[in-house]
Amino acid sequence: MHNHDILIRVRYALDIKNKDMVEIFKLGGVNVTQEEVMEMLTKPKEEDYDEYEDDDVDFYAYEDEEDTIKCNNKMMESFLNGLIIFKRGKQEPKPGQPESPAPTGKESVNNVLLKKLKIALTLTSEDMIEILGDAGVNITKGELGAILRKEGHRNYKQCGDRYARNFLKGLTLKYRG
Repeated sequence: MHNHDILIRVRYALDIKNKDMVEIFKLGGVNVTQEEVMEMLTKPKEEDYDEYEDDDVDFYAYEDEEDTIKCNNKMMESFLNGLIIFKRGKQEPKPGQPESPAPTGKESVNNVLLKKLKIALTLTSEDMIEILGDAGVNITKGELGAILRKEGHRNYKQCGDRYARNFLKGLTLKYRG
């Protein structure tokens, strides 16, 4: 799944308003206007997805489509961090800890998505299994644990698009009925 699709689906599933989207990005450390958020939520052409995942570029418009703004991995992670703060409140760092969370690096966007949504929505593993089950995907607790592990762990498993897409579908069913 592309970051753009994830952003649209999370917004729809959790029924997040435009002004709240701006606030979530701000809490995550990215300043955007409501118009820029609306441009990000405009679906790009399929051929534009090739250069879509470029992490070196923070925020820019497509050359051939000036009305669409890219959401790269850094912006997506900032949005998810902001969503955690928006839903749960800002956590004061303990002495010796950095002020903001360290970027996850090259870890799969889908793995980061599941981890951060689990934190933001205070879900347990059983809740996540139930949400995936509502979307028609059966997963064991061990498989889910492997997806939620840190990259580099011997039992780490990369989350495929199928799980991410169906998790967002299950969230939509849970929160929107």
